[in-house]
Amino acid sequence: MKEEAVARLEEFVLKRISRAKLPSIAIAVVEGGRVAYSRAFGFRDIERMLQATPSTVYGIGSVTKSFTALAVMQLVERGLLSLDDPVDRYLPVKLRPFGEPVTIEHLLSHTSGIPALGYAEALITGTVEGGDVWMPLAKPEDVIVFMSRAQEWAVARPGERFFYLNEGYVLLGLLISKLSGVRYEDYVKERILKPLGMERSYFSREEAEADPELATPYLLEEGHPRPSRFPYGITSDGGLLSNVLDLSKYLSLYLGRGEVGGVRLVARSVIEEMERPRASVPWQVLGGECYGLGWVITPDFCGRKLVHHSGSVLVYTAFVGYVPSSGLGVAVLANASGYPLSRIGMYALALALGEDPRKLPFIGLEEVYEKVEGVYEAYNGTVRVKVEVEGDVLYLEFVSRGLRRRIPLFPESITEEAALFYTVLGGVRINAEFKLRDRVELIYERYKFIKRA
Repeated sequence: MKEEAVARLEEFVLKRISRAKLPSIAIAVVEGGRVAYSRAFGFRDIERMLQATPSTVYGIGSVTKSFTALAVMQLVERGLLSLDDPVDRYLPVKLRPFGEPVTIEHLLSHTSGIPALGYAEALITGTVEGGDVWMPLAKPEDVIVFMSRAQEWAVARPGERFFYLNEGYVLLGLLISKLSGVRYEDYVKERILKPLGMERSYFSREEAEADPELATPYLLEEGHPRPSRFPYGITSDGGLLSNVLDLSKYLSLYLGRGEVGGVRLVARSVIEEMERPRASVPWQVLGGECYGLGWVITPDFCGRKLVHHSGSVLVYTAFVGYVPSSGLGVAVLANASGYPLSRIGMYALALALGEDPRKLPFIGLEEVYEKVEGVYEAYNGTVRVKVEVEGDVLYLEFVSRGLRRRIPLFPESITEEAALFYTVLGGVRINAEFKLRDRVELIYERYKFIKRA
């Protein structure tokens, strides 16, 4: 990456993690099969003041799904199964919603027709932060019991609609174990991690905690990081721990179309099959996003196809993505939740491509949020309001006594001179228009406000 691009990236990262109060973040950019840039910010352990480095190990959450998908595709290459095979041919689970079989491909692409059953949410919140629901599914086999009535929960026929289903990837891990004759974790280690030289990527608690650079997992409570724990026991849907340097080798495999450093793990056609869109996803960030096999595909990222996946287990977050046509990839890891790492990853990729990341819609929106946040006053200070961001939502709060209320504002259009937001109250749409030139002004309903602080 060019020096100017690196400076912009590092300023962006430091500003975002400071605002979100993330303990640390590590990032690596891959170009031409090598690490072109790597850096870490913050502390992997705040209590001991231990700095994070590009070698720091974090949980990668659902980025693990691409490893699981790759493992399944290796078995397909070996002729041990077909993507069209029904899941219940191999596992003792009833998966025939509306009388139609759920296939391996349906699980890989989250198109079984079964909405999320919430196993991962209950397990993670219960073990990490003591949630209201206790779901002690200590091993993958327990998920088969948990899914005993899953087909009754279906709302679409297999292949018709996308529903992100963590449980489906647990089943795929069990399938890999059954057909390979070894534990899922051992298969991935021997067939993917070792050949790629990913020597500091782990599933087991013993191996991870023996690594001297394991990041302490944190929960943010009222903006303050509290040491927590990683939900060990999660496997094929989100249980891998790794570092950005190891993940750079993994990215190089995809950029090399199945081969890296003279080692071929799968045929080029396998990578292309994984990148083929299967179903539109509900979160449309740049438009046209679809799910393939273990990966999300964005067809127009700065005019190029972007293949990517995010991950979160509350106490660790991750983003991995690559642009096949440009030979570029990025890995971003953190030891807390609080800011979408996809934004940092896409910002880095845009810079590496020589594009202006401010053209990305979420970056432009963030810049507007920064401009409009603050305290506003009406004529002669008669009414005061506060505009603030919480999560990804902008709120307008009337703070004058007797008028107190808090209203969410949703973006509609943004230009250099103005930003139009709206809300709905009592079924009626009300606009909130911010003037951004010189001083910031807000027109809302009957009022005109001027930003004072």
